[in-house]
Amino acid sequence: MSDALITALQYYGAASGLIAALIVSLNLGTRPTGWGFVIFVTSSLSLIAWGFLGEDSEGIGWQNVGLLAINVVGVYRYLFTKPKEADKSDPA
Repeated sequence: MSDALITALQYYGAASGLIAALIVSLNLGTRPTGWGFVIFVTSSLSLIAWGFLGEDSEGIGWQNVGLLAINVVGVYRYLFTKPKEADKSDPA
């Protein structure tokens, strides 16, 4: 694997994770939060690849395996389930 690709994975994972965190923190509603979790999924996938393909970064790879599972739950919850009665006033 080329060093340029490994570096791109690292920086994409970091940048997309920041963007996703901003979207989720803004609490813009169900759909935008769900799309924030989709971006988190791509970040986790990138950092898993970087973690296992790069040198001395396996810990980040394993951390993002766990985060990927959490992020998939977020995608499911915010994009594929109906809001509960209390959440119906949420601007989606």
